[in-house]
Amino acid sequence: MNLSSHNAAVPGDMPHECPSSSQHFPKVKKEEPDDSFTFDEPAQKKQRTTNAAQGRPIKLKSGNSCVEDIEMNWDPIQVLAEKTGVEQWVCANIAQLFQEENTIPFMVRYRKELINHMDADAVRDVQLTLEELRSVAKKSKSVSQTLKKEGVLTSELEMALKNCTTAGDIDHVYAPYKKGSKLSKARRAKELGLEPVALTLLQAPQTLDLHSSIQPNTKGLSTLDEVTTGVQEILTDMIAKDKETLTHVQSWCDRSAVTIHSSVSKTALKEQQPQQGNQKSKPKDIAKFSLYTDFTCDVQRIQHYQTLAINRGENLKILTVKVNVPDWVKNDFCRWCINVRWRPQGFAQPELMTILKNAIEDSYRRFILPFLSRGYRTKLTTSAEKESIAMFVRNLRQRLLMCPVRGRVIMGVDPGFHHGCKIAILSPTSQILHTDVAYLHGPAKHKEAENLRHLINFFFFFNSCQTIVIGNGKACRETEAFFTDLIKQRFFKPLDVSYCITDEAGASIYSVSPEAVKEMPGMDPNLRSAVSIGRRVQDPLAELIKIDPKHIGIGTYQHDVSQSLLRAALDGVVQECVSFVGVDINICSETLMRHIAGLNAGRARSIMEWKEKNGPFLNREQLKLVKGLGPKSFQQCAGFIRINPETVRRLTTQANGEKEKKKVKGSGSASNQFNPLDQTCIHPESYSIALRFLSQIGGNLDQMGSAVLRQSIESSVKSRGLDVLAKSLDTTPETLQLIVDGLTQPPGFDIRQDFEQADFKREIVSMSDLHDGMVLTGRVTNTALFGAFVDIGVGRSGLIPKRFITPDKLPVDQRRRSLALGPGERVEVRVMNVDLQRNRITLDLIRVLR
Repeated sequence: MNLSSHNAAVPGDMPHECPSSSQHFPKVKKEEPDDSFTFDEPAQKKQRTTNAAQGRPIKLKSGNSCVEDIEMNWDPIQVLAEKTGVEQWVCANIAQLFQEENTIPFMVRYRKELINHMDADAVRDVQLTLEELRSVAKKSKSVSQTLKKEGVLTSELEMALKNCTTAGDIDHVYAPYKKGSKLSKARRAKELGLEPVALTLLQAPQTLDLHSSIQPNTKGLSTLDEVTTGVQEILTDMIAKDKETLTHVQSWCDRSAVTIHSSVSKTALKEQQPQQGNQKSKPKDIAKFSLYTDFTCDVQRIQHYQTLAINRGENLKILTVKVNVPDWVKNDFCRWCINVRWRPQGFAQPELMTILKNAIEDSYRRFILPFLSRGYRTKLTTSAEKESIAMFVRNLRQRLLMCPVRGRVIMGVDPGFHHGCKIAILSPTSQILHTDVAYLHGPAKHKEAENLRHLINFFFFFNSCQTIVIGNGKACRETEAFFTDLIKQRFFKPLDVSYCITDEAGASIYSVSPEAVKEMPGMDPNLRSAVSIGRRVQDPLAELIKIDPKHIGIGTYQHDVSQSLLRAALDGVVQECVSFVGVDINICSETLMRHIAGLNAGRARSIMEWKEKNGPFLNREQLKLVKGLGPKSFQQCAGFIRINPETVRRLTTQANGEKEKKKVKGSGSASNQFNPLDQTCIHPESYSIALRFLSQIGGNLDQMGSAVLRQSIESSVKSRGLDVLAKSLDTTPETLQLIVDGLTQPPGFDIRQDFEQADFKREIVSMSDLHDGMVLTGRVTNTALFGAFVDIGVGRSGLIPKRFITPDKLPVDQRRRSLALGPGERVEVRVMNVDLQRNRITLDLIRVLR
């Protein structure tokens, strides 16, 4: 997801993975809006780098050794470039970097020149495509070995398998030979010795005499009809497996109006009828798929969410789906086969031409048409899954990178009716000050409300608590009304108290997890939910990474896409967000630590054990002393780990003398001195360059983050140019830009500080207050492939249908092919329709607020 400027602070679209304190060099090429859809282009559009300003080929020295395991008749790097739309030299570099066990965050931040400034999503797309190609090569080899053991592998068949570029192509070639399947008619005919007869019909038909092949005592050869049928079956099989034939028919289909049609299945209709006796089977819920009970759409224009909905209906046996290819394709195909591709090389008798014509028609009906249908369904499903996963990724990134609310005492409220409202008071550092339960909406609500008033009064006044965070679950509106009433009565005067509503999805699941039990032992799970709700506003990233991304309430159709691809993509996004934000290694939790690039659960545990034994880390070099953290792991994680001097001083002061001695003893050969560069995004491998750069401009490490140093650096870059400076330091402009950012950013810099923050309010609005044409501001809570849901403060999210999200209403950097809104973004909307009976609000997007 490329941006035109780092100043566009939208968390889902991190320019070069994070905003910079200075102008980035060079700028990334903007994506051109393209609403058209073709199967030849990847689902995520597209990181083409051919004309990019920074597209300087910088190739690694190892050549193509990274793809030597892909032994096929095609060039893996070339096919990878074609499938992803990325230049070949970039694909080769990315493949080599993955071969060397580099992580995506490390590549995106510290190897920009090798990947042509691609973003994390683009690199991940290349990675997944490369894995698909490896899987195809592995499957091709496995099938070849199986066929060889069975004694049916020929050089032509082996060549056909090595020419396949997709798993579907391999399945098509392998289908007649698959073990356990019924022996195909063509194979039976070949075993009877009719293959030379079929070849003679094509190569020398004037010499062919079918009667000579009749063997009265052999089944399958006893009559002329049986011989004719056998020859026809062999020709049918040959035509169906011919690559040139399949390519031609596919090109005709691409130029025609191929449609996909869904209708109610016979099974669903039968179950709708009243049945006597058996009442166990529940009738299919056809109403949920009312839009698709008689649905027809061109395969080039069908929307991704429609594809996933049809697939779901088909899996539930509610819908029947069929791909319709125009009849003219069959007619043209048959004429082309008879007159061009499969035309006999000599005069053929009418009865032989009849065999050939029947074979062509039979091949189209039995093999080629189903092959085309499977191909279209596979391509539609694959494209829809990729787009849906891309939506999940974008939504999760924006949710994780919401701006934290620092320095406030917060009251987290998990609302409820029968079980009461669970309350947790949290310190500015997320420590639990108090927990309680208040029954605000039950029979004893008046007494409880009075007790809560006193409790709130105590904590608000003595702990400066001016912020309330309410979960958006059951009883949310009633709880919101209670606090709004207190604010209106100026109950908290002179404090300026405000509240916000936050998504509580996954809080209940987390509250009973082993991690929550370990973190808050002995606490009621319901109270843990209130703690989680409050912390989601204090530090969304640190809290939400404790929850399975699928339970955070982002995206749609999560159960209809490949679970392995979804899990890999979401785990990758969590790792990127944690790494790009950076973590203070001395205070972060073990859960957060294991998501840093280069680390895992075992290494994170080893780091925690080292800290418990030796005290806080004084510098990044001490990470090398941790058991199990080798040179490669250190290289990948070091740049994303921060050593905050204030944290070190505080923890050192709290430590006792014995622990201090252990700390020094455990330091080994590593230095015990604090390095100011350890609190920046600059990688240790570039420290010497950073020091030489400071020497060139007359600066020093004590000036880091100051206005004086910033002015000095900007003056030097402006006068000499980044390229010239980089060359004088024997480094790349990309590395020098990162050094400039690290030296000029203030201490404690957080890339989330300019991103969207929770909306705080003091009054309530209801749906009855809305009317058509009203203009409001709101915040996107979730996006789907059919539109975006927006919280406009009435207790019910409104929907902006996809047709209203047009490029002219979006910032330039968000005008992309997929839906361009994500959770957390503030928007201005117009009310189009309010349906009180169905509790639905339809909105029109006016603009995105920045």
